[in-house]
Amino acid sequence: MAESTGILGKKLGMTRVFASDGSAVAVTVIQAGPCPVVQVKNAEKDGYDAVQLAYGPIREKLVGKPLAGHFAKAGAGCFRSLREMRLEGPSGLNVGTGVDVTMFSAGDLVRVTGRSIGKGTAGVMKRWNFRGACASHGAEKVHRNAGGIGNNTEPSKVWKGKKMAGRMGNRQVTVKNVKIVAVRPEDNVILVGGPVPGPKNGLVMVRRQ
Repeated sequence: MAESTGILGKKLGMTRVFASDGSAVAVTVIQAGPCPVVQVKNAEKDGYDAVQLAYGPIREKLVGKPLAGHFAKAGAGCFRSLREMRLEGPSGLNVGTGVDVTMFSAGDLVRVTGRSIGKGTAGVMKRWNFRGACASHGAEKVHRNAGGIGNNTEPSKVWKGKKMAGRMGNRQVTVKNVKIVAVRPEDNVILVGGPVPGPKNGLVMVRRQ
């Protein structure tokens, strides 16, 4: 029977801890769980095995009626966030049971997924690290422009994926091979090495590698 592959939480910020040799280690503090299981899916009925986890308790009046009915089946209250965790086999969890940080231990490698901080509309120099045009008199008013983007008569179009100005950030990002430095079950906190995507108090998913 498969257990949940991950947990939901929020990024509290960064700090540092000291290793046994006295060296300082930069860590991100993630407050994760407890996350109740709201729904269990199986291959026979749904075509795949998964568990649906909830995080962030909120008042029932802030939830729409369809979602409130969905939460009522689990009997664990209403929550702000729902995410589904795929499994490789039938789940060993039941609806209403909880998942907490004790599923991890120090030294584990995990994947952390979050939504990166939005930077708004950015030009090619900020977004793609373009060098820009020269700053002499001949390059007047084109210092930060992208330059030519088109092709010749054939194919007479701009190829998809061309690096251009546009929205920067605010997209789902997954960082792999993140090492767990410490787990503090009494505080529902995980300390992971280095930075992870997202702003402070942003929702993150921590999953087994």
